[in-house]
Amino acid sequence: MAKLTETAKKQEKVVLVGVINQHQRAEQAEEYLDELSFLAYTAGGRVVKRFLQRLPYPNPRTFIGEGKLNEIAAYVKEYEVDIVVFDDELSPSQIRNLEQSLKSKILDRSNLILDIFATRARTAQAKFQVELAQAQYLLPRLTRMWTHLSKQKGGIGMKGPGETEIETDRRALRNKISKLEDRLKVIDKQNFTRRQNRSDKIRVALVGYTNVGKSTILNLLSKSDVLAEDKLFATLDSTVRKIVIQDIPMLLTDTVGFIRKLPHQLVECFKSTLDEIREADLLLHVVDVSHPNFEEQIEVVNKTLEEIGAHKTPRLLVFNKIDKATEKLIPEQPEELPYLEQLKNTWLAKENAPVIFISAVQKQNISELKNRLLEMAIKLKREAPPKA
Repeated sequence: MAKLTETAKKQEKVVLVGVINQHQRAEQAEEYLDELSFLAYTAGGRVVKRFLQRLPYPNPRTFIGEGKLNEIAAYVKEYEVDIVVFDDELSPSQIRNLEQSLKSKILDRSNLILDIFATRARTAQAKFQVELAQAQYLLPRLTRMWTHLSKQKGGIGMKGPGETEIETDRRALRNKISKLEDRLKVIDKQNFTRRQNRSDKIRVALVGYTNVGKSTILNLLSKSDVLAEDKLFATLDSTVRKIVIQDIPMLLTDTVGFIRKLPHQLVECFKSTLDEIREADLLLHVVDVSHPNFEEQIEVVNKTLEEIGAHKTPRLLVFNKIDKATEKLIPEQPEELPYLEQLKNTWLAKENAPVIFISAVQKQNISELKNRLLEMAIKLKREAPPKA
């Protein structure tokens, strides 16, 4: 699988490609390329050019039109571009045709995200999950790896050595998938037992779009030092820390961040990790309120929570990074009101209750976050059915 590598001494040059269609406005397409650029940066690449094309629907052969393809090919050749990344998922035939036309490595959004996950996986479970997702992604795309055998293919039905090699690889890949699934089942059972042993404590899960500050909040509340950096998917493995607020013990879990168009292979393979969210008593949904597209990010998270069956869990919406938020969030209000009070009077607070505004980096309003968390925990304890 073609990939970008963080350890490469020379940063690979990357070109991004997106489309504008009836489902995606020009402004949205630009914002999505911004996110794709951040993904490429996270993977260790350097974006040198972005291309956008307005199309009613993708070209079935090359995804983009012939004119735009020639334009990109000329740029790739002139500036010796290493990788061309498309913002949408490509079919195996589209990847093969694009590689032939552009003479460059081709990645789609899913492939790039899978590569980042592979780089960031630390525990055995995360590594197995990513490896399984990569194998599932690769299985229908094996044909493009055997184009060098095309001249050896047979006549009608093309029963040549190329097909034999492909079938051999498919069988090996299916065996690998089966073994990985078996390994993950064993780990899932161990994790389930571990979670059952923690059932006497209130379980709180931090959820949200990737890079919204969940790990920073975990560090603040638990006084720990979990990795928190300005890159996408800094956290893949669920990290659990015990916190105590006014004699009430809780288990706070930092989970993998969500993202638009998250490859379905990853959602499937990470379901065991997402069990930490599904079995939580309370969710802290963290939002980067300074992001220009934070409303869509909220929708992505809500949709993913619904997909994994966690949409009915009580939650507190935590608007983070208020120190970076633009003034457009606040309509005209009396200037003498403190900034936090002004935020509480906005539509953000009224339409998303219960909600709280904080800055984890600046440690603003963290004491109120603890108080709100305590109130919700006490309410959960009161409503919990008595133990047999």
